[in-house]
Amino acid sequence: MSAEFISVSFPNASNDLDPIPDAPVDPRYLERYARALDDYGFNYTLIPYSSSSFDPFTIGATVLAHTKNIKIIVALRPNTVYPTVAAKSLATLDQLSGGRVVVHFIAGGSDDEQAREGDFLNKEQRYERQEEYIRILRLAWSSTEPFDFNGEYYQFKQFRSAVRPTNGTIPISVGGSSDAAYRIGGSLGDIFGLWGEPLAETKQQIERIYAEAAKAGRTDRPRIWVTFRPIVAETDELAWEKAHRVLDRLKDNRERGLHRVAPSAPRPANVGSQRLLDIAARGDVHDRALWYPTVTATNASGATTALVGSPRTIADSILDYIDLGADLISIRGYDNFNDAVDYGRYILPLVREGIREREEAKKKAAA
Repeated sequence: MSAEFISVSFPNASNDLDPIPDAPVDPRYLERYARALDDYGFNYTLIPYSSSSFDPFTIGATVLAHTKNIKIIVALRPNTVYPTVAAKSLATLDQLSGGRVVVHFIAGGSDDEQAREGDFLNKEQRYERQEEYIRILRLAWSSTEPFDFNGEYYQFKQFRSAVRPTNGTIPISVGGSSDAAYRIGGSLGDIFGLWGEPLAETKQQIERIYAEAAKAGRTDRPRIWVTFRPIVAETDELAWEKAHRVLDRLKDNRERGLHRVAPSAPRPANVGSQRLLDIAARGDVHDRALWYPTVTATNASGATTALVGSPRTIADSILDYIDLGADLISIRGYDNFNDAVDYGRYILPLVREGIREREEAKKKAAA
């Protein structure tokens, strides 16, 4: 049993509680944030992407330049970079950092968001294109001879890259909750990313991913990545008080037009967000401490499910998911820097202690 922790890198002090519209990069903030993640024992940090955001390759390179151990996960939409170019860019970063690069694919859950950068394929076509893209990356990193590719979305002749990943390849992450996402992620992904759903639903998704891997003839399985937004305080009671303050701020910011989703926005089109909203309609609290009002307050815009409680409660909740099969746990908060520090101080050590205790118990049982 093992688990690694993922955070998210932010280029400035803007956050969900105190948004700064169109804030520029703050190099000192980014450096301080990245070093804090490294110092507090996070294993990975996601470099996110949207049509209006900063270039993830440049932000990722900056994070790598100011850290020693943490790996970056570059979020990549296939419509934004040609795959042969991305293969070299990712491998270049990987060489510069000594093998600290992962790539996470975003097929695109919103037609409107994709159209902002000239992508007018439908959802099924976007996943088909993503599948071609992943196959091209793997060929680019492994082929010693020039090769042709004649797909539906990409065609080229006699491409060869002289830029090889440090360890021969770069881990590929896929996310989503649709049939196409399960199929492609299960068959081709090294990592599969899920949003924080209750344990029962998460178990069903993991089984579906494993089934798709087996159907594709794989002898291994994708690692499972689950994402939460913990709200932590010294005691459970204080944490719930804090959670309601966070919720009030999220609602207020959205009403004032300071959230990325307008108050009048329709129900989201992507399956993952629809699943979160359907679960939210069943109740506010699930399992130990999984809290869903943050989902409805933001119209399920991205990873929005919270874990609420003391460090012990949140650590135990995370361990429940690790017991289920998740071994990559993404936790990011609402006050980005301060929450990351709190997680590193109070939650990561408890989870790692819980894993050690489980390992020791298994050894004793086997003796």
